[in-house]
Amino acid sequence: MTRTALVLGAGMVGVSCALALQKRGITVTLIDRREPGCETSYGNAGVLAASSILPLNNPSLYAKIAGYLGNRHPALNLSWRRAFSRPGWLLRFLWEARPSQGVARIAALQALTASTVERHRALMAEAGVSHRLRETGTLKLWRTEAGHEAAQAEHDFLKRHGIESQILDRQGISGIEPNLNPIFPAGLLIPCVGSVDSPGAVTAAYAALFAKRGGEIEQGEIRALARNGGGWRVSTEKGTFEADIAVVALGPWSADLLKPLGLDPKLDVERGYHRHLKPEAGTGLSRPVYDVDGAYYMAPMEQGFRITSGVDLSFRDAPDEHRQIDGATAAAREAFPLGEVVGETWRGARPTLPDSLPMIGEAPRNPGLWLAFGNQHIGFSTGPITGEMIAAMVCGETPPADPKPFAPRRYIR
Repeated sequence: MTRTALVLGAGMVGVSCALALQKRGITVTLIDRREPGCETSYGNAGVLAASSILPLNNPSLYAKIAGYLGNRHPALNLSWRRAFSRPGWLLRFLWEARPSQGVARIAALQALTASTVERHRALMAEAGVSHRLRETGTLKLWRTEAGHEAAQAEHDFLKRHGIESQILDRQGISGIEPNLNPIFPAGLLIPCVGSVDSPGAVTAAYAALFAKRGGEIEQGEIRALARNGGGWRVSTEKGTFEADIAVVALGPWSADLLKPLGLDPKLDVERGYHRHLKPEAGTGLSRPVYDVDGAYYMAPMEQGFRITSGVDLSFRDAPDEHRQIDGATAAAREAFPLGEVVGETWRGARPTLPDSLPMIGEAPRNPGLWLAFGNQHIGFSTGPITGEMIAAMVCGETPPADPKPFAPRRYIR
């Protein structure tokens, strides 16, 4: 029976794995180079995405490719040098968008996202941070009259999958968000979506709960992962740690650690940015809003209003490219009375696999090595169920979602 575990990575997925294993009586050490919640889990829009069931690479991507290629669209910045460095990954990503794959991938994503608000609500109560949770939905907005048709299509899609939404016209949008400038003729309110006012603080609170319950948190650069007899050994700048099992939940850095073991998970990264701005006095938003044509989220946060950017497909550690976040900031100012910028512009990276599904399960040919990464844009939402799935499989229980679509064997041979 497994009695000790090393969880590598203290973002939402890693912390959730640590909590779920701990709950089953396993002694867990959580290791990361930074404090919990300071990397990818810090920088998202704080949305608990119960409605994010459509893969990033769905059939509609094919019609959009031409508009993305010149790096003029706010949704995408593409480094051609990076694209040509891994052409096989990009081709597989496009291949997975074919219609025949859609039904199965949508079902897999919905299995992960359906309980996200419920799971976070319970964890926030246990961690004493329920005040950070909003259950006011999220609002998608379109700037042109064509948005009416798009909103209807998305409403119909969500309805087919049992998710409620409400189509709004300009007057309806002003009725629920009166401080938005009336530049959006069409909107879609999705009530089941939750949000938080500081995703980094929520992740840190979950880690504090883990520590309060006796878990160990070690901060140090992870240098190597190796078998250790029947278990696993992790070497860090602070020393060596050993346990019966290891869980790799390092997000966009996971492949770096697995490569020396001869494991290639076909992982790549999408960079993204955010910037905080103060709202003008007397104004506010009740929920995050997504400007479809501007390709940004504007989310009320503890630090101000967080404006997020589209996807930057540059090398993970390349210098910043602020074209998208500058454009998003300008577009957000058109939509809402925003004041001064607060703090520095943040950049992070999201881990993505070619089919837009995470990798959740035991690594082939490596007993006791468990993989939990690749949750793309929805890792903050799906961290808790990912942790429960890993812990259930480790302990021989039935996981809360079918693990087959997320099996590492689909990419690792």
